[in-house]
Amino acid sequence: VGGHALDRPLGGLGRSLGEELLEPTRIYVRPLLEAIRSGMVHAAAHITGGGLPGNIPRVLPAGVGVTLDLRRWRRPEIFDLIQRAGDIEEAEMRRTFNLGLGMVLAVEAAGADSVLRALRAQGVEAAIVGEVVPSDATDDDRVGFVGN
Repeated sequence: VGGHALDRPLGGLGRSLGEELLEPTRIYVRPLLEAIRSGMVHAAAHITGGGLPGNIPRVLPAGVGVTLDLRRWRRPEIFDLIQRAGDIEEAEMRRTFNLGLGMVLAVEAAGADSVLRALRAQGVEAAIVGEVVPSDATDDDRVGFVGN
């Protein structure tokens, strides 16, 4: 990526580029089951190929979308490195990568704190990153972003 050696430490990553790119996918089964037991989780989207706009709408009913606040989670440095090296537009980054959100849950607002506690107790870094909003849009356009 960007002419960087895979086996050398890369500033900002805290490890080599190769180690960063080969990071195993996090398995969310146990933490997710704990969160679901709270009774407040309405949907879960594992963010894979298709990024945030391609995955979140799959779990939403018609008439709603989400607004994600980019200031509410830490975007891993690897995504900035990839974006710079490939001269990739931000919209394409959002359509392609999870940008640090491997799993997104739709949770009742009244139960958000209890779900956060359940996830954090299982060692998952969790935060409220957006909200469900009314939307007449279709597909990828049901995911909006604020806080660029």
